[in-house]
Amino acid sequence: MTSPIYIALDTPDLDKAKAIAQRVRNHVGGIKLGLEFFCANGRAGVKEMAALDLPIFLDLKLHDIPNTVAKAVQALRPLDPAILTVHAAGGRAMLEDAKAAAPLGTKVVAVTMLTSLDGNDMTSIGLAPDPHAQVERLTMLAREAGIDGIVCSGNEVAAARKIWPEGFFVVPGVRPADGDVGDQKRVMTPRAALDAGASVLVIGRPITQAADPDQAARAIEATL
Repeated sequence: MTSPIYIALDTPDLDKAKAIAQRVRNHVGGIKLGLEFFCANGRAGVKEMAALDLPIFLDLKLHDIPNTVAKAVQALRPLDPAILTVHAAGGRAMLEDAKAAAPLGTKVVAVTMLTSLDGNDMTSIGLAPDPHAQVERLTMLAREAGIDGIVCSGNEVAAARKIWPEGFFVVPGVRPADGDVGDQKRVMTPRAALDAGASVLVIGRPITQAADPDQAARAIEATL
């Protein structure tokens, strides 16, 4: 069975990203590359990572007018990512256009609420201070738009799966029981997130910043 863990390689250093991916490749199901990596290394860097033969999750969280997002997704087509993120807050037309522009095998998933936000942050941007209700609302929007799934914290994934039983659920902010929370505010252990309905677990620092990334990945995998 393929591991549900996608390792988050949030570094601008291509050689470092490749070295970590090589070390943990037997204990993860894929590689997540975000804005930090993409802005430093671009499409050429993604191609180099894809040469390691692990699925690529391109976490760019695209959010713009529908036409711009569709054109951006088209520009990424040659990379053929396994998973690509857009922001649910971009609205239904943007989500529909992103899915229409994506390669057939790419899962387009919508970011609902960043795991760095809590109720106070939501109030400051004019939203009701209830991440749970907002995630549920955006889950319904993503489902209606015909994309593949959403990104949400482990705290909301059970409710989201109830709304969308056949959906694909990416859960970041995952930390081992003894892990450092860092800048995340809504976190859950890998096992609890899987039990709640996660399809994919995004794990970065607990593995990448460990003294032995391979052992850290192995230990987390063992809990699953």
